[in-house]
Amino acid sequence: MPSTYPPLNLAVRTPRLTLAAATDELLERLVPVVRAGVVNEGEPLPFDDPMTLYADSPTREWGWLRRIWAGRARVDADRWRLYFVVCDDGEPVGMQDLVGADFAALGTVTTFSWLAPGARGRGLGKDARAAILHLAFEGFNAREAGSDAFADNYASNRVSEALGYTRNGTDWATRRGEPAQLLRWRLTRDEWAARRRGDIELSGVEECRPVLGL
Repeated sequence: MPSTYPPLNLAVRTPRLTLAAATDELLERLVPVVRAGVVNEGEPLPFDDPMTLYADSPTREWGWLRRIWAGRARVDADRWRLYFVVCDDGEPVGMQDLVGADFAALGTVTTFSWLAPGARGRGLGKDARAAILHLAFEGFNAREAGSDAFADNYASNRVSEALGYTRNGTDWATRRGEPAQLLRWRLTRDEWAARRRGDIELSGVEECRPVLGL
């Protein structure tokens, strides 16, 4: 049954996966993945501070849910964050978010994502990013998308490069309290259009646009 809240009816589908709006039912199905941990021991830490996914269980799951619930409640024209669960053959395996600040005026978005360790290395991250970019540019008529990742987060930086982003300088952030360099990326509408895919489907977009001030 469709939700009365339009952002929870959004979906993006590719031949490989579905980005489904993060309803409570899907979040509950994703809890075991979060409980098991999404940060591999011994690998470079992928997230900047503050990040509840670094916490121990059960604080990790509780904090993760609270942040999503709070973010869903704050959607308005000034700032919004749309949360999607990445579903591989119907199974929740991660998240892909789309963030807009003063989007109606600026037309710019940023993205954030993570996948369960067992879902990595199969191209799902690239497909999920391509899907969320399609929503931003085709669904919401974005002008530009930005992304950043720590310099040693090779997987995320490779996805940005493969999807046509260009380097846009560097920045610094902390992870677990330690400073680390970020690589910044940008993708213009023209750059996206040059690689635009014809196999991505959107649903629920028109009903959601007024919630975002569009």
